[in-house]
Amino acid sequence: MFSRFLTATTVALAASMASAQTFTACDPTKKDCPPDPAVGAKIVDVDFRKGANSFFKNADGTALKYDKDLGAVFSISKETDAPTISSNEYIFFGQVDVTVRAARGVGVVTSFVLQSDDLDEIDWEWLGGDNAQVQTNYFSKGCTEVYDRGGFSPVADPVNQFHTYTIKWTPDQLDWIIDGAVVRTLKNTGVAGCSGYPQTPMQIKLGTWVAGRKNAPQGTIDWAGGLTDFSQAPFEGYYQSVKIQDFMGGKGATAATEYVYGDRSGNWESIKVINDGSEDKPSSTSTTKKTTSTSASSKPTKTSSATTLTTVTSASRTTASTTSSSSGTNSTSSSGSGASQTSTRTTSTGTSSVSSAPTGPATGAAGKVGGNLAAAGAAALLGYLVL
Repeated sequence: MFSRFLTATTVALAASMASAQTFTACDPTKKDCPPDPAVGAKIVDVDFRKGANSFFKNADGTALKYDKDLGAVFSISKETDAPTISSNEYIFFGQVDVTVRAARGVGVVTSFVLQSDDLDEIDWEWLGGDNAQVQTNYFSKGCTEVYDRGGFSPVADPVNQFHTYTIKWTPDQLDWIIDGAVVRTLKNTGVAGCSGYPQTPMQIKLGTWVAGRKNAPQGTIDWAGGLTDFSQAPFEGYYQSVKIQDFMGGKGATAATEYVYGDRSGNWESIKVINDGSEDKPSSTSTTKKTTSTSASSKPTKTSSATTLTTVTSASRTTASTTSSSSGTNSTSSSGSGASQTSTRTTSTGTSSVSSAPTGPATGAAGKVGGNLAAAGAAALLGYLVL
């Protein structure tokens, strides 16, 4: 649970940010790792108003409640609370729509994160003391040497109204979308290093946590808007629904059961798209699926050194019709209003250009710098929780 890493080690991790986002159970750019189970051709449509869904696993210490109107309730009552869930399967490019109402409260953070085994990452984050905007960010291979990739987008009353936040991710372009309106775009220009494009298979992670805790670094507290006042607890974020579509590499695959890193490059072209029963499956690659809980002792598989995308078919991808085990269908309509009229679009090429944010108690120049730093800490905490 969150208390297990709210220790001196983790506080230092969030403070320096140099070590943030560098934890993974197995980094395929450094050694052979188990394959990533794929979402594949099915459409995953989760309605948390109908209860828990087996597509997601709870982090240690996470106990959620489910409301027939609000969905999954992520509640924080003390500094060490950090309810978090992660998907059991991965997408290799795709679209994820999350309808959420962020948790209120200064210092309380609500997060929607995509993260890969080699620490590519795409983020949405809401601060409970900033009811006018949402933060976006991305990372390449866990690099936290520079902090110029964060963005801010206005959104109407995110702690009191539901909005649908979307990540649409292809080999060429990444869009952050609010209620159907694109608010930020990142182009894949082939730039390497810290500003590289996120491009390897990712899990979906949802959670809330406390940045405004008493023993947090001052920079993190400043970013979060101040210390959290627990006399006002509980602080609750509500995840109503999640819809997931896997583009399976984005190059014509019509089925996938798992993704395998073909070499140590971390380039998307090297990822093998595996479909059970295909004669095209590389003979040197094990196809034993990851379990939902990966341990350090998991036996790595031998991977091929091929450097081109391997798929089971070259036909154009058709619309998937298989659904997950959700007991209901997702409603992506938002109960909020005004986001599409007030949202601004930011286009990034190589490095991210950041849209300006209104100045307020939790914003301003200092807050933006702290946000870029602390966002990396959020990723590290979520990653540590669920791996």
